[in-house]
Amino acid sequence: MLTPIPDSTPALLGGRPVRPHGPPEWPVEDADVLRSLQAAYRDGSWGRYHGPNGERLEQQLSAYHGDLSVTTCGSGTYAVELALRALKIGPGDEVVLAGYDYEGNFLSVHAVGATPVLAGIDADNWNLNAAALEAAIGPKTRAVIASHLHGGLVPMREVMETAARHGLRVIEDAAQAPGAVVQGRTTGTCDDIGVLSFGGSKLLSAGRGGALMSPHADIHQRLRVLLFRGNIVCPLSELQAAVLLPQLEKLDARNARRAVNVARLVTLLRDVPGLRPFVNRGVEDRASYYKVGFQFDAAGFGLARERFVAALCAEGMAFSEGFRGLHVGRSASRYRRGGDRTEVEKAHHGTVVLHHPVLLGSDSDIEEIALAVGRIYANAEKLRR
Repeated sequence: MLTPIPDSTPALLGGRPVRPHGPPEWPVEDADVLRSLQAAYRDGSWGRYHGPNGERLEQQLSAYHGDLSVTTCGSGTYAVELALRALKIGPGDEVVLAGYDYEGNFLSVHAVGATPVLAGIDADNWNLNAAALEAAIGPKTRAVIASHLHGGLVPMREVMETAARHGLRVIEDAAQAPGAVVQGRTTGTCDDIGVLSFGGSKLLSAGRGGALMSPHADIHQRLRVLLFRGNIVCPLSELQAAVLLPQLEKLDARNARRAVNVARLVTLLRDVPGLRPFVNRGVEDRASYYKVGFQFDAAGFGLARERFVAALCAEGMAFSEGFRGLHVGRSASRYRRGGDRTEVEKAHHGTVVLHHPVLLGSDSDIEEIALAVGRIYANAEKLRR
């Protein structure tokens, strides 16, 4: 365990940052990605509407996710909207999602004319609380969106059981959790439709892009019909598919490396007051870390969250605040409240996240993060002034 080291001149107070050149870049240099791009140039596939890279990517994603039917598209956010449309969700319907979630999911529900229902979240990881799902379901509810966020995992078995009792469809948003395992199953495979994102900062990066996976032939067919209107409306390009193929081959190894570094970081920070990592309770759970989520208690740490994050950024650490609660700043007419909001308020005010690039680094990279947190904690009183 690393004891926080006092320092009278942390970076925010004018001292030298721990990382003078800033956090690691993403995406990382990858010779296999470069070769794949060069091959797409040489064979001319980069200019095609439908080519070998896109076909291979869908095939390999299918194999990775247990032979589900896979459809790629140009955006992870658009993939959620497509999923709702393929499940025939529309005006007059309700869709349950966590009260703390990615804003794009809330807006995707509105995009199809349905009403979001904001459910309670788990006290340990601030993801959708499966035990609270029942209370959010009403006579108009037709579907559930379950998002795995900040290294937290939603217990999909319980979500699916509750959904089955009420005849609901389930969309599993694994945009932040490709390759993770929840209750023994790969994320994105426990549902009616699983969604991945290939945004530029994601673990599988292509600048933009998404994929939808389903075990149901009728849903897969509706997805294809929605995407094809003479040609693909919102396609994933051949160049995007080309750069994703080698990354998919390395996903498990990179996720394993990230998990080792997260475990080390959690150990180093375990005695820091007011900073608690997101916790998953499933014995078969294995998170992947697009973000590492922490529950930050300003009173316990002795510093406001805004100042804590600013100080870490000044030290060159890629920390940021989490999402807003989905109810914040919105008229109550835009959603239905689906349960207790206590934990959602805590998540809104207390989530901090570490971005993933450093998690592929060395032991010393992880130690630098812990030392920076220690310095900020030791100088909290000065930083409050």
